[in-house]
Amino acid sequence: MEFGTKIKGLRTENQLTQEQFALRLNVTRQAVSNWENNRNLPDLEMLILIARSFHISLDELILGGNTVNNITEKLIQDGSETRRARFNMITTLIGAFLLFFGFACFFIKANSVEYIDQSGILHENFYLLPIGFFFIFTGIIVFLVIGINYVRELIRHRI
Repeated sequence: MEFGTKIKGLRTENQLTQEQFALRLNVTRQAVSNWENNRNLPDLEMLILIARSFHISLDELILGGNTVNNITEKLIQDGSETRRARFNMITTLIGAFLLFFGFACFFIKANSVEYIDQSGILHENFYLLPIGFFFIFTGIIVFLVIGINYVRELIRHRI
């Protein structure tokens, strides 16, 4: 059963007009009309309010039966988008840390003192250069992978 049909049935069972239903939920009549005509879907907080106000379980309201309806698909899609956004944020922070650490290695190398002691041994932090390049290269790779995945997702959603 489609979500719009479920909302309309719930409203008519309680003998409410769209205006009365909207007042009870503190939304506009147009919002209720959009829900009933499947033009728009309520957010999760509104679903909880509807379930509480009309003494219906969220399972019955969201699932509406054995088939997956449009509100269920929306909730599944929102959950996967949230996980993807969290993954992208964490990966971006890791990439930024790698870049920062690479530039810090260069900064330390540039500001360190190189000297030759009395026994003729050169004291220099040469090892900071390859480490810095490694971290900068790795940070750039992380940002490129995130960017390519983001562009692929945009293209996939537009098709």
